Amino acid sequence: MSSGHAMPGKADFAAAYAGPDPRGYFRALAPYEYLTPHHAQRVFRLLTAARAPRAVVDLCCSYGVNAALLNHQLTLAELYHRYTDPALDSLSAEELTLRDRQFYAARRRPEAVPVIGVDVATGPVDHARRAGLLDAAFAENLERAAPSPALRALLADVGLVTVTGGVGYVSERSFDHLLACTASPPWVAAFALRAVPYGPVAEVLAEYGLVTERAAGTFPQRRFTGPEERAGALRAAVEAGLDPAGLEEEGWYHAALYVSRPAAQVTARPLATLLR
Repeated sequence: MSSGHAMPGKADFAAAYAGPDPRGYFRALAPYEYLTPHHAQRVFRLLTAARAPRAVVDLCCSYGVNAALLNHQLTLAELYHRYTDPALDSLSAEELTLRDRQFYAARRRPEAVPVIGVDVATGPVDHARRAGLLDAAFAENLERAAPSPALRALLADVGLVTVTGGVGYVSERSFDHLLACTASPPWVAAFALRAVPYGPVAEVLAEYGLVTERAAGTFPQRRFTGPEERAGALRAAVEAGLDPAGLEEEGWYHAALYVSRPAAQVTARPLATLLR
């Protein structure tokens, strides 16, 4: 993932994205019960149903977890079970990729939509593409440069941009680079840690005619890795003017959901109604 807001004391999981397959990723996150893709599954399915058959861009897509949950009859718990299973230890990355392709093909939903994945990590993007999770995959850093011609050609008719956990590592620059390549602004749905400022992203999206709504409540993201993370998260919450009581104080990061759409669509169908 690229540079951006760095929350004090936040653990570095960069090594979890270094492998050629998802085993290290799920095994690193399992002890901390990372849940955001679980929350996103229902939300993204509702939004893609409203936008289908247009394609989805998953920003910071890593191993294609959002695509797996969006387009397949699967739960996040099942993915954790699969990739932490010691029975897979003897498989090479290539062998696992071939098995994954069969695994996902057998569970493909009839309502599946095309997903374009973008991430700076080459290994995860390659695996997701070869496993059949992504229809197109790009290892590009949109913080530093505009989309490549190949990516730009696929962005013209995208209906939805999704992000889970990437905001803060990527900034408004990445969103600006994406939306500048679209024929009409796609909807944007982003889960972001609630102490990470989303205002700069919303301001850029507003330049493309999108109004950003925040969903009610918060979503538990994952448990803290230890006292240092907890202390950093509590400080960040207080500095952002937020009350950590009942949330970060209980040992979890919490995320907020932001959805951006054209003003007329927001007026016709507010977010609370759309997600009901």
